[in-house]
Amino acid sequence: MSAHVIIRVQRADFDLASEYQRLRQSTTAVGAVVTFCGLVRDLENETAIDSLSLQHYPGMTESLLEDIVAQAEQRWRLIGVTLIHRVGQLSPSDQIVFVGVASEHRKDAFEAAEYLMDYLKTRATFWKKIDQGGQQYWVDSKDSDQLALDRWQRDD
Repeated sequence: MSAHVIIRVQRADFDLASEYQRLRQSTTAVGAVVTFCGLVRDLENETAIDSLSLQHYPGMTESLLEDIVAQAEQRWRLIGVTLIHRVGQLSPSDQIVFVGVASEHRKDAFEAAEYLMDYLKTRATFWKKIDQGGQQYWVDSKDSDQLALDRWQRDD
């Protein structure tokens, strides 16, 4: 990987401002920083949830995330990339994922961030379980996530 890359899978929350600053200050060549922070939604299938539990396969998950970043680096000129995904039990409105991209130009940063998020939603090994009114069930992937990924695969 040529860009400054940070990949973390963790239980602890993260600080948006700190992550942004780290990307912004990685070098004076940075001309754009694009960030995305995903939150746990309060509804699933139009019904309130109590919590969301995330599990992953340690080692395998990080390796897949590294591959996703390497693919982005082949497509765009990137200076820095940060991917953080939380695991464990989370409540509605908790931060769940952070994607940050630094580059010289905004187009590279915007496109790479969107690409990383689309691949993260469909290819990374995270399993989500909803607790809803005392009932627990695993969440299937959404068709809309696959359609977003298909767009990038057509561009290959």
